Amino acid sequence: MAQFILPGFNLDAFVAATLAEDLGAGLPGGGHDVTSESVIPADARFSGVMDSRDAITVAGLPIAAAFFRKRDPTIVIEVLAGEGEQVPAGTDLMRLTGNARAMLTAERSALNTVQHLSGIATMTRAYVDAMGGKAILLDTRKTLPGLRHLEKYATRMGGAQNHRMGLWDAAMIKDNHIAVAGGVGEAVRRARAAGVARIICEVDSIAQIEPALSAGASHLLLDNMSVATLREAVALVAGRVPCEASGGVRLDSIGAIAASGVDYVSVGRLTQSAPAADIGLDFTPL
Repeated sequence: MAQFILPGFNLDAFVAATLAEDLGAGLPGGGHDVTSESVIPADARFSGVMDSRDAITVAGLPIAAAFFRKRDPTIVIEVLAGEGEQVPAGTDLMRLTGNARAMLTAERSALNTVQHLSGIATMTRAYVDAMGGKAILLDTRKTLPGLRHLEKYATRMGGAQNHRMGLWDAAMIKDNHIAVAGGVGEAVRRARAAGVARIICEVDSIAQIEPALSAGASHLLLDNMSVATLREAVALVAGRVPCEASGGVRLDSIGAIAASGVDYVSVGRLTQSAPAADIGLDFTPL
């Protein structure tokens, strides 16, 4: 299997820290799997199958494999589904053969990761499908601390594009920035004067659009607007900059929002509220 690489994400450090947390490394009495060590012989071997109990969009299998390899470098792993693949309930995702203690110790960390990321990818795919190809779905910065790179990876596997990765790669001027700066135009002008190339400006009324554009905004976030107001805003912008609809977007409303003519729709719940996918792992002694 090819090495899993995400820019800005250290897989080895993530795996080590996650396992150390589960093992209680550094805590009194910690640093080992007391159940497996007391119940399972050191030389026992298992084979295992990870499978989906529901229809899902797959994400995170290479990371799960890294947990098992960390505990047993000689483990044999066969990945049976591709990242971003949509699979029906009952699909085998991964087969493993290796040391039983090692596999049991890594099991929960591996499953937690695949369940969480596949849950995000599955919800994302549902939103993408509901849009009917009429706009591009974006994620947000509403991610769990420490998991942003993985969660945004999962939205990509579900068919979305990433919004800005953090506070560093674009200016996003929101209502609090505008209130302190004294207006939409002044806030955008300050960002432009500071040499910021990519300036996303949130507007919550039609009246704010021209001041934002005149000052140099390169992207408009149309916040909490009705579908009718979105259409009016898109017509006023007339293609001068990309338009993004945001705020309160639901699965049952995103189709109409996407059809309003906006270029993008952003949805925070993709990473904030996606339920874990139902994925299991059953072992058989060898």
